[in-house]
Order: sequence, then structure tokens, then C-alpha cells
Amino acid sequence: MRFLVDECLSPALAAALHEAGHDAVHIVDLGQRGAPDTVVMQLARLQHRVLVSADTDFGELLARSHASEPSVVLFRGDEVGPAVLAATLLGNLDQVEQSLASGAIVVILDDRIRVRRLPIGADPEQP
Repeated sequence: MRFLVDECLSPALAAALHEAGHDAVHIVDLGQRGAPDTVVMQLARLQHRVLVSADTDFGELLARSHASEPSVVLFRGDEVGPAVLAATLLGNLDQVEQSLASGAIVVILDDRIRVRRLPIGADPEQP
């Protein structure tokens, strides 16, 4: 998969994903340190990358815009190091990969994973 790791997470996470065989870059590697969330989302969308973050603002932006991309992985819960985050994402990727490929927000919590299809709010049947 193609990942864009947000500034709030360590560049070591992008490196670990890359070492596992994924096309992963950190936002700082793209010269976008301090870029607004809207710019980060646009970069992920244009480069067809899944945005990986711990910033819940991305979910809000997707909900307000009713956008169907980019897919986002949000880490929520106890703060852990980049190696643990990478292992958690890689260990659960098989279960969420199809959702990410078709447009979703995947929230990885300490004890569970939630998947929400995109676009958010466009389907009145969707909770």
C-alpha cells in the first residue's frame, strides 16, 4: 500500500512501513512540515496514499466535505512508539486493506478497530 504519515507521528513509522515493503513517506520528507491539514489531505489524495495520523481533525474534514478519499488510518489510545504502531498496523492490514482501498477511515484503538466507509454523512442509512 501507499502511505503518507502525518507530522504528529514519527518518521520512524514511515520507515518501518517502508521496510515492510510498502510505499510509505512522512509528510516532512515531502517538505511539508507544518502544512495545514487540508494540504496534507490533498497531498494524500493526489498521490493516492492512505493518510496515517493520530489527529482526529482528518475525520472531521472528511465528514464535512463528504469526500470519498483519501482513506485515513487514525491511531487512538495510549501513546506508544513507532515500532508498536507499525506492528499494529501491519498486523491488522489484511483485515482492513480492502476497506482502505475502497475509501474508509480506520480507527485503531487499544482494544479494537473501527471501520467507517467514505464518504461520511452522504448515506442516511450509515450510522
